[in-house]
Amino acid sequence: MPLPTALADVLARGDVWRGDTLATLPESAIPSGHPELDAELPGGGWPRGNLTEILVDRSGFGEMSLLLPALASLSNAGGWLALVAPPWMPHAPAWAAAGLALERLVVLPAGKQTAWSVEQLLACGGFAGVLAWPGAGIDARALRRLQVAAEGRPVFACLWRSTAAAASPSPAPLRLELAAAENSLSVRILKRRGRPAAQPLHLSLPRPGRSVRALAGPALSPAAARSAALAAVA
Repeated sequence: MPLPTALADVLARGDVWRGDTLATLPESAIPSGHPELDAELPGGGWPRGNLTEILVDRSGFGEMSLLLPALASLSNAGGWLALVAPPWMPHAPAWAAAGLALERLVVLPAGKQTAWSVEQLLACGGFAGVLAWPGAGIDARALRRLQVAAEGRPVFACLWRSTAAAASPSPAPLRLELAAAENSLSVRILKRRGRPAAQPLHLSLPRPGRSVRALAGPALSPAAARSAALAAVA
């Protein structure tokens, strides 16, 4: 039996989805560079205009390889990227080899105002991608503020959090948990708009190398976050 016209119109909206299908996105998604993952992500890639959370129990097992193709695409299209409070400094040769335009990358070290810095970067509209490691101290109110700051903006907003946060509610529409597997990266989709994921994905990804050396440009202090955002807009 066909759906009534009014109901069909409602279901066609980007902010409404059926429980047995993946949602569509109001903003075009960013291809992840991994077709098997794109097939499981609403919109067919990383979402713009919403928070994405990636949960890991440690760092340094090649987890950034998951995002490098998308980040390279954004930077080569002229977009600015920001890393806020990363647990390491990116290894410039490896990131350049992955195709990133390093001159469009801003790195902010950890500080007491990490959540505030992320909010400013999201709200300014000058960044195509903002990745942040807020630590265990971030609360539900701060997470909600970040989701609101990202909503409706053409930015890929990604928070890296501990797997311990999996049991806590989050406003992020997309949550993934990563783990090292033999010769692959295990990707479990914990939350997405649409039907639940049936099983983890196992992606064979090249490791970009350990991040031990700083980029050529100096990292900015948290107090300089707003200045960096304004420079990116200009």
